[in-house]
Amino acid sequence: MLPDHLHCLWTLPPDDADFPTRWRMIKALFSRRVAHPPDRRPSLVRKREAGVWQRRYWEHTIRDERDYAAHMDYIHFNPVKHGIAAHPAAWPHSSFRRCVARGVYPEDWALAYVDLPHTGERPDQAVG
Repeated sequence: MLPDHLHCLWTLPPDDADFPTRWRMIKALFSRRVAHPPDRRPSLVRKREAGVWQRRYWEHTIRDERDYAAHMDYIHFNPVKHGIAAHPAAWPHSSFRRCVARGVYPEDWALAYVDLPHTGERPDQAVG
């Protein structure tokens, strides 16, 4: 989770791809627990929205192990990319340290191994 967006990888039960319901539940439960900004637009008030979440999200089905690894790399490097952490391990809300402990990443991964063009960014969504 980052200050203004989040990324996650989910493994859903077999024969279940109901991402929309899960996101709706996460957004609703979170929104009920945060204070609503006093300057919410009238359209948000009418729709009973907190104004915390964007209405859309990007969903991608992981194709294979290489695709999974690319998305994990992207997620772990994202706080560094956005300038809010010097290293993935420095971001307190990251699973990076758990992945290092399990042997998925070496501790110096972002310093020596990261290849940004291959870290899960959609070519049409790339930030320059």
